[in-house]
Amino acid sequence: MTQKDYARPIRLGMVGGGKGAFIGEVHRFAARLDGHHQLVAGALASTPEKSQASGAALGLAPDRIYDDFEQMAAQEADRPDGIEAVAIVTPNHMHFAPAKLFLEKGIHVICDKPLTSNLEDAKLLNDTAQKSNALFVLTHNYTAYPMIRQARDMVANGELGRIRLVQSEYLQDWLTEEADNKQASWRTDPKRSGAGGSIGDIGTHAFNLSCFVSGLEVEHLAADLQSFVPGRQVDDNAHIMLRFSDGARGTLWCSQVAPGNENGLRLRIYGEKGGLEWAQEDPNYLWYAPFSEPPRKITRNGPGAGEAAGRVSRIPPGHPEGYLEGFANIYSEAAAAIRAAQSGTKLDPAVHFPTVQDGLKGVQFIDACIRSSQNNSSWVDLA
Repeated sequence: MTQKDYARPIRLGMVGGGKGAFIGEVHRFAARLDGHHQLVAGALASTPEKSQASGAALGLAPDRIYDDFEQMAAQEADRPDGIEAVAIVTPNHMHFAPAKLFLEKGIHVICDKPLTSNLEDAKLLNDTAQKSNALFVLTHNYTAYPMIRQARDMVANGELGRIRLVQSEYLQDWLTEEADNKQASWRTDPKRSGAGGSIGDIGTHAFNLSCFVSGLEVEHLAADLQSFVPGRQVDDNAHIMLRFSDGARGTLWCSQVAPGNENGLRLRIYGEKGGLEWAQEDPNYLWYAPFSEPPRKITRNGPGAGEAAGRVSRIPPGHPEGYLEGFANIYSEAAAAIRAAQSGTKLDPAVHFPTVQDGLKGVQFIDACIRSSQNNSSWVDLA
């Protein structure tokens, strides 16, 4: 990344993400990829024994492996070498309490999505973040893919003209049958995931990406949610119609019961002058179709790719760059923002990262989908 430097790493703590936690390992990879963060403390699991074992396996100093996040927040805030930021990588129902506490301690928060498991907590956390002098960063990692930044820049520069249509989908198949593993157990449990299943887990990514690239806000939606697997308490499939600001229309389909799909996140945007299409499983390429002209393929770091894509890319075109690098870009953007806040300097306007407001909108999206589906898929406002 062009903004990379090798200043002192930001001291990072982590809540959750102990042994066997997929997303915790992803965050640790991302945090250290560009050298901007160093993990120095953690409350890594739901029991003191598991937290101690996980911290020891990661090489943390014994006195900085904590039994719970309350203990970590209190002691790290009092240390002269205490953590400057904390990554929260717990199941959804455990985002709110630690995020709120660390914000109140003035410690920057980097939190996995969705923001919280319910709308009431999301609103309270948004209020807390607005009052805090600490930053809140939400890891919607797909917003940091180079060709997504390219697409956003092209839309903002008017290359598509006024946007008319926004279509997104995120399809998986791993929950097609009842699954018995750690990831499935909490993601299909409304007490831990929240009321949204596929809409919270992957639908929020498609929703966030639709708004991030188009520059538009969703004002109304109509949702049809299904739980196809018998006994499942949360949705595993959703078809959603969207009405955007400025008159644009859209659809969003998310499913975790679509056999043959692994992580099929796809975005299509069409305006008066042309269209764009991008697929996460082939992330180095963006298809651009000016109206009445042959479609053209823009490659990451290739001809036609601009500065917005180049600043979040590391390697020459043709080499795969995607999921882990997208997370790393969010961590590097967060580091740039934290350092700017610490030094009192102006943040480079090219730096982008999802905020607590983006997180609130994501939970509002989940809430609106549920309200609509429960009312025969009627149109509802996001509130």
